[in-house]
Amino acid sequence: MAAITSALVKELRERTGAGMMDCKKALMANDGDMDKAIDFLREKGLAAAAKKAGRIAAEGMVECYVEGNVGVVVEINCETDFVANTDNFKALCRDYAKHIIAKNPASVEEMLAQTFYADETKTVNDLIGEATAAIGEKISLRRFARFEAKDGMVDTYIHMGGRIGVMVELAGEVTDEVKTMSHDLVMHIAAANPQFVRRNEVPSDNLEKEREVLTQQALNEGKPLKIVEKMVEGRIVKYYKEVCLLEQPFVKDPDINVEKMLNGKCDVVRFVRFERGEGIEKRVNDLAADIAAEQAKMKK
Repeated sequence: MAAITSALVKELRERTGAGMMDCKKALMANDGDMDKAIDFLREKGLAAAAKKAGRIAAEGMVECYVEGNVGVVVEINCETDFVANTDNFKALCRDYAKHIIAKNPASVEEMLAQTFYADETKTVNDLIGEATAAIGEKISLRRFARFEAKDGMVDTYIHMGGRIGVMVELAGEVTDEVKTMSHDLVMHIAAANPQFVRRNEVPSDNLEKEREVLTQQALNEGKPLKIVEKMVEGRIVKYYKEVCLLEQPFVKDPDINVEKMLNGKCDVVRFVRFERGEGIEKRVNDLAADIAAEQAKMKK
């Protein structure tokens, strides 16, 4: 019997997409024979994941979970909304959120390598491979965020059954009034999609680019150069109101901004807003454009 080395297990995993433990068992059951181990996994349906590795997984759901003062928002993708709406897929998303609460991974890569919090015999990546084979679609863990409040609370909100997930951390005394405000706040973030909490978080590069665009807009409008600068600064103020959470008009009462709504009862430490599949379609479109460009070159 050939020695079942970690390198051999890794090779089988890369060739089949099956989980590490399943690959090890397959090799042990077939005396280390790679080809037989591949057939073994295929027969059990555990090698199906490899055939789906190149597919685009832009469906799925964003899941939120809070336990005490720790909150998580995680995006898990699949290929169709049919699978995304199944109880099994929803349970999988909740399990991964609980894992992030329990094991606090620093990145997606670290999480995939971690042993699953509820079953130390398997890694998270093993479970994804098993789920891919069982469900019949590519399943991918795309991203997550984990907030732990030191002085205050964490609140979350799921919109449209997992299309959008929001999480916010607040600092200050947690009262019933603050809890109500927090609920309003996460719903506001889902609707208004702010980019930053406050002005000083806006990167200088963003501001510089915005000023360049606004300056050119004003010049194109035929405004005299001497008043363009004042116009640009006025429009920068408007820009802040669009991208900074505390300056946005509150969705439930546009006559006041979010900062006034909070009324000094708590402080917004940070927030995160995930929208399912955001950015994925853009990458697909870019690929299509690249292919079209290459075809155009070949015709010349």
